[in-house]
Amino acid sequence: MTRAAAGCVLLVALCVGASACAPAGAPASSTAAAPQGATVVAGLPDISKLVPSVQKQITVQHDWLVKTQARSDATLIDRANAHGELAKLFMAAQLPDAAEAEFLAAQSLDGSDYRWPYYLAHLARAKGNLPQAVELLQHVLQLRPDDMDALVWLGDVSLTSGKPEAAEPAFAHALQLDSNSVSAKFGAGRTALARGDHRKAAEFLEAVLRLNPKATAAHYPLSQAYAALGDTVKSAEHLRLRRDSKIAPRDTLMVELESLLQSPQSYETAGLRKLDEEDWAGAAEQFSKGLMLAPDNAALHHRLGTALSMQNDAAGARREFAIAVQTQPEYFPAQFSLGVLAQAEGRHAEAIDRFTAAVKVRPSYTEARLRLASSLRRSGKLTDALESYQLAIANAPDNAEARLGLAMMLTKLRRYTEAKQTLVEASASGDLVFTHALARLLATAPDNAVRDGRRARALVQQMLQRGRTLELGETYAMTLAELGQYREAQALQRDLIAAAERAQLPAVKARLTSRLALYDRAEPCRTPWTDEEMP
Repeated sequence: MTRAAAGCVLLVALCVGASACAPAGAPASSTAAAPQGATVVAGLPDISKLVPSVQKQITVQHDWLVKTQARSDATLIDRANAHGELAKLFMAAQLPDAAEAEFLAAQSLDGSDYRWPYYLAHLARAKGNLPQAVELLQHVLQLRPDDMDALVWLGDVSLTSGKPEAAEPAFAHALQLDSNSVSAKFGAGRTALARGDHRKAAEFLEAVLRLNPKATAAHYPLSQAYAALGDTVKSAEHLRLRRDSKIAPRDTLMVELESLLQSPQSYETAGLRKLDEEDWAGAAEQFSKGLMLAPDNAALHHRLGTALSMQNDAAGARREFAIAVQTQPEYFPAQFSLGVLAQAEGRHAEAIDRFTAAVKVRPSYTEARLRLASSLRRSGKLTDALESYQLAIANAPDNAEARLGLAMMLTKLRRYTEAKQTLVEASASGDLVFTHALARLLATAPDNAVRDGRRARALVQQMLQRGRTLELGETYAMTLAELGQYREAQALQRDLIAAAERAQLPAVKARLTSRLALYDRAEPCRTPWTDEEMP
């Protein structure tokens, strides 16, 4: 804790009645009377490294605190709020020691306001002082027993502390208040997992994904639950879908805190939250405000371009991405985004240049490698595309898209045996994506040594037990044709064409129709994937 911040904690003193309380700067022996409830105001910490706009905000609020403490008519709540508002600015500006001191001052003046212990709990959690965070959150709940945010955070901190038995009632209480709370169900699921109740954990975590399919953080613990239940297929599927993300409560007070500072970083944070909420216009507004303070900020230009792209403003997005690259040539996310736009418009030579620039700066950028491979293939550079897939796998061995793309690329190069071996190895993970691709290859490969209609049928029938899709039906029709069952293949293909028409998928309907013509001539399909089906 800084000396100034510590001083604020040590010198906070309530002046009750005629108690003598020296004003700031007066000698200890001073007998000058101070307004009732006044506290000693600490000096500002070092704010010289903050952007000028934030320095000004903090200075103005500190001056207001000094004036409030000097006012004879200021109530305890007035004084507490003055300390608390300055504390919030300190916390938002990443000055935790100064923030803690001011929150403590506010709490000492008004112990009935739940905000001050709530913010202090977050400061303690950020410092890793979990026991203190638990104690503070429990105090919040004494003041507001049904505070959803405090309940979920109490459960989360208890779980992180290795105390699932303490976390369980907090999440249960939260779910009583809101049975559809994603964060509470996520916490309850992780708590059940920690307590060894794997079936209950799976139920909670599956419910999380039903409520919010974008809550990808649920996939990893769900994979662990299914592994413990012996369902290796589901475990592998959820392991593949895992992503680094957060599932947190709505946290109204913390959201308010994030929007306090008039700085590029605060506007960026607010914009990112808007992106998560799919409020594209709101996100663009926040990023634009940030750029008014930092016009050369490449990240903000890229964020704004992303928000414009989501509003189908391709020209505006391209302009912002280009400015980001001009401002900072090695800002690889903008190079990638320019590549995506070029690729979508069929300008693959430009796309190749952009993706190449991105992976040059970040060789482990798997998504850029995959995009690069796609444009290389579409440009006829098949060997280079294959190499790009191989490099993507080297950087991310578990990436399903990279392995599937590699197998498809090998078929494009007529290296069917290698493609088969790639899919056999990948399907051992239990991921049905690879099983389906293997069945497709076994049913259609031009190489007699690779093709195996009976095995393809067995794989397709196994997958049909888990659900039916147009693509799987198409593979089944291919398999039937390979086995010489053309009438059955024709009937199935016609059903698929009708389904594609109902779903308004003209490109799929056209592909299905062209393959039906083969079956009508009693010819099997010898093209595992058309160019349009490849990534």
